[in-house]
Amino acid sequence: MIGVFDSGLGGLSILKAIRKQLPQYDYLYFGDNARAPYGTRSPELVYRYTWQCVHYLFEKGCHLVILACNTASAKALRDIQQNELLQYDPKRRVLGVIRPTIEQLPQISHTGHIGILATEGTVRSNAFPIEIHKLAPELKITQQACPMWVPLVENNEHNSKGADFFVKKYLQEILVSDPDIDTLVLGCTHYPFLYDKIKNEIQNRQKNITVIKQGEMVALSLQDYLHRHPEIETTCTKNATCTYFTTETAKSFNEKAKTFMNEQIYAENVEFWHDL
Repeated sequence: MIGVFDSGLGGLSILKAIRKQLPQYDYLYFGDNARAPYGTRSPELVYRYTWQCVHYLFEKGCHLVILACNTASAKALRDIQQNELLQYDPKRRVLGVIRPTIEQLPQISHTGHIGILATEGTVRSNAFPIEIHKLAPELKITQQACPMWVPLVENNEHNSKGADFFVKKYLQEILVSDPDIDTLVLGCTHYPFLYDKIKNEIQNRQKNITVIKQGEMVALSLQDYLHRHPEIETTCTKNATCTYFTTETAKSFNEKAKTFMNEQIYAENVEFWHDL
């Protein structure tokens, strides 16, 4: 199976896009909901939690794991790739969601001014500016933390008037910081649920801004990766199944996950009694 990991529920938006693009594969989704959110955790704790969950997916038989979490991708991916995989199994692969999200930005933006909408933890990590400037140092990056967006989505309030207020608030702040932004990256896996409200607010401001959703970019990038790495692709089973695990109670996870996936979810509970 292809493992997909997130600290919470947002990674389901990545999983949904991947399954739409690559429906033939088997997937195992693991949400560490009991310890979410990761955004407020220290880098050391994020690393420890992330590796513990990746290790669990490896033990379940996954040879390829996608970190469908921007915080984990920013704070844990590189160390896991450079340290843990060498000791555990150099043939296993762990991929993140930040680089696939930004690879097309130089071709998409005409002004060279990019806005990043993300959680406070991801903004503090500077993961997006660091990775973007590796690919295109000429781009001007402006970041905006949107701390209320995740709670709105996780509490199924993303269609409410309260969501309208906070979408307007954060968009106004980032566009005041840089009025020349013509591309906005939704740098959190929860944010696609606010996509329509974001687009409406942009239209109300009579702005011509492209809004990038991570799921679509990650799915296309994964498709290309599997094509370029047949040694990994051939290890992936193809029965079009999807299994769910959570560190939260399964009932609670199922109820919330149904909102993300638009289908009934049946998860299995996992309890970590000690840290690796």
